[in-house]
Amino acid sequence: MSDISRRSLLSSVAVAPLLADQAARPAAPAADTVPQRRLLASRFTAATLQSSLLDASRWQPFATAGDRAAWGALRPEYRDEAVKRADSQLGKAYEPLPATLFLEYKRNGNRTHFQDAQFGRRTRLRHAVLAECFTGKGRYLEDIANGVWAICEETFWGVPAHMGAQKRGVGLPDVTEPIIELFSAETGALLAWTRYLLGKQLDSIHPLVRERLELETERRLLSVYRNRQDFGWMGLNNDKPVNNWNPWINSNILTCALLMENDPARRAQTVHKILTSLDRFLDSYHPDGGCDEGPGYWGRAGASLFECLDLLHSASAGKVNYFDLPLVRAIGAFIYKVHIAGDWFVNFADAPAKVNPDGTLLYRYGKATGDADLQSFGALRFQHGGPGLESLGRALPSLFQEKEIRQAPARDALVRDSWLEGIQVATARRKAGATEGFYFATLGGHNAESHNHNDVGNFVVYLDGNPVLIDIGVEEYTAKTFSGQRYDIWTMQSAYHNLPTIHGVMQAAGRQYAARDAAFHTDDASAEFTADLAAAYPKTAGVEQWRRAIRLDRAANSVLVTDRYALNAAGKLEMSFMTPCVAKQDGERGLLLTGGMLGKTSVRLAVESAAAPTVKIEEIPLTDPRLKSSWGTRLCRVLLTWDAAPAKGEWKFAITQA
Repeated sequence: MSDISRRSLLSSVAVAPLLADQAARPAAPAADTVPQRRLLASRFTAATLQSSLLDASRWQPFATAGDRAAWGALRPEYRDEAVKRADSQLGKAYEPLPATLFLEYKRNGNRTHFQDAQFGRRTRLRHAVLAECFTGKGRYLEDIANGVWAICEETFWGVPAHMGAQKRGVGLPDVTEPIIELFSAETGALLAWTRYLLGKQLDSIHPLVRERLELETERRLLSVYRNRQDFGWMGLNNDKPVNNWNPWINSNILTCALLMENDPARRAQTVHKILTSLDRFLDSYHPDGGCDEGPGYWGRAGASLFECLDLLHSASAGKVNYFDLPLVRAIGAFIYKVHIAGDWFVNFADAPAKVNPDGTLLYRYGKATGDADLQSFGALRFQHGGPGLESLGRALPSLFQEKEIRQAPARDALVRDSWLEGIQVATARRKAGATEGFYFATLGGHNAESHNHNDVGNFVVYLDGNPVLIDIGVEEYTAKTFSGQRYDIWTMQSAYHNLPTIHGVMQAAGRQYAARDAAFHTDDASAEFTADLAAAYPKTAGVEQWRRAIRLDRAANSVLVTDRYALNAAGKLEMSFMTPCVAKQDGERGLLLTGGMLGKTSVRLAVESAAAPTVKIEEIPLTDPRLKSSWGTRLCRVLLTWDAAPAKGEWKFAITQA
């Protein structure tokens, strides 16, 4: 087939041509603005980037499938696992994506059925690509070609949950106007790495496969990115803060541009725009590097920022280097500052309590920034979890740096205390480098953070690295999760955190609902967090002051929570405690927490207040997969109630090992 014939065929199968007019749309008013930095984009112009970057044809970040010696030198068990996964699907048709499956999100709010099918296609392609690279005999090429073609045939590379209200008004994509969201960008990077690793081999099936891949990636992603700046995650046409969408998407667009764009000037212009967008992500960070989205999202926030900077460092042979920036280093250190023990991490907001961060990413990040604690923590996590294979972009460095990481010093980064003042998160353990004894973490902050729960002043307590009082996290996402009904979901409400309900009123959502005067003091004897939580409640709660102090006594191995309050009237007060343990009343003013993950250990919570509370213990069965992955099949909610509390008063909760 001639080049002209192939181009004609590609044009005929391509749906949804780009609109000619890509003018930026007006920005919505900013709910919360941030000052703008120029840490990244100011170091280079598009012209200096062009002279610094290696041409796409000369950049060889990893061995391609044709380098049999390099792929043959990798660990046999990784090869065997890739082959096993690819063989399980070999010869089968790719799972269909019918319209009715796509429409489920609009019809009933379910987003997982479509995503499972769509993600399954990409997982299958990734396994086949790795298997072919490992074996190099052409066994998987036709399956790869079918996967590439099936994905290129899809109407939309993203997921309906990420559409919002488009022009059709039904929360579905406008197929005449491609948009870029998380998983469309992920798809582009998957195809870009497939082309890089196996482009020549795919041509042996037919050049049309590779050309179709190139056309769809250009049409759906690269040209859209070049011509638009109105996607909210870009942060380019307003000063509202952005979240992990920014570096996550930018890392994938950068992958596509560096690997596939053959026009050096256009490639450099795209890279400079990505740097400008990444600066908007950095705007939302304080110098301490704290991630308000939590450690579960750090893997696609700080970690994706690192991937952007690492790709540029590699593609420029070190000429484009941002690893000397203190903020970049601080963002990396966040992940070990909120590490509790094992797989447990501080998990405020939507983040899960159990996280398994990619050890290769941590190691590489620490090595690049000169953070020995992060580097050795990454080596330990790698030994714990093995290579990260969730995407080709993460699999390749995991595979090719595996030997170096296994030989590197590995140790846990159990910091004694940390105070992330920007996001007002404090952590403290009894002794640095050890999980024995009590540990607490708490936050001030406000109720408009990314992936927010109404949880100002919430805290968690662990003993010997095991959960005692917890932040439960969030259930599987549905349409309701990011709608106007978000705070109707029980996991988002302050009454299902370790917080008071005042005069029957819970905390409210919004930037104005925030902690005041948050502070943290630590020394060898103790660590104490203090903040006034009054402003986190609406006026109907009638709270004038709610001064919370959480103190770890290192010598006594105890945690004391003290709430001093002033209300506009006497009335009903309730205090909730969430625990995975079995809770039993222990006398008039005590609770005994056993079981859960504590093993044979037990914890006593003693209540000190003017009057004894009424104690109610609720068991909450868990059926949601996301919650079950952290907590098992049940949780306990302890509700302490004072029906006629005075307008001014104090209560204390002493937490000790029983």
